[in-house]
Amino acid sequence: MAKGDPRKPKGKMSSYAYFVQTCREEHKKKSPEIPVSFSEFSKRCSARWKAMSVKEKSRFDDMAKQDKVRYDQEMMQYMPGGKRGKKKDPNAPKRPPSGFFLFCSEHRPQIKAQYPSLGIGDVAKKLGEMWNSLTDATKQPYLIKANKLKDKYQKDVADYKTKGKAGGVSMGMGMMGNCMAPKPMMKSNMDDEEDDEEEDEEEDDDEYDDDE
Repeated sequence: MAKGDPRKPKGKMSSYAYFVQTCREEHKKKSPEIPVSFSEFSKRCSARWKAMSVKEKSRFDDMAKQDKVRYDQEMMQYMPGGKRGKKKDPNAPKRPPSGFFLFCSEHRPQIKAQYPSLGIGDVAKKLGEMWNSLTDATKQPYLIKANKLKDKYQKDVADYKTKGKAGGVSMGMGMMGNCMAPKPMMKSNMDDEEDDEEEDEEEDDDEYDDDE
């Protein structure tokens, strides 16, 4: 099996995954010498998670949200080699950014200047924390702009698809015309093949008689 792209960002973790990771770290600190079976450990974690209150789970939810921000940011930076066997049409409309990404584009230079040693993932976490701390009123201008860009994108996609269908119909008619001409030829070829098969059978019969 071929390995995946090593440049592809690490997948985002769920709230429960962060909780399990925390449980594992706690066990290593308390009893590093005692091995624990995976199935038993999973059962204990699951039982603890179900018994936890919403407030207790909230810190793991926050960790998962921040990791999602990191993942989304890294995926924006990551440019895969394209889908297998299918090249993206350069004329196709580009997907619009969300309100959060518009906010990130505006504030990323500020974070990089303030924390020059931070990597892409840590910058994304900082931006996620800033975004989550904003009030709805402060987020509104970014969300309004994102909605306008989304409306424009949907209109552009509709126009693009309409043009594509028109081109496909004319192309398809041309192909149909090309395919219709050779049919009589195919009939004569089939007749020739049948004659050849009959001759072969007669030869086989002659050989059989000689053997007898």
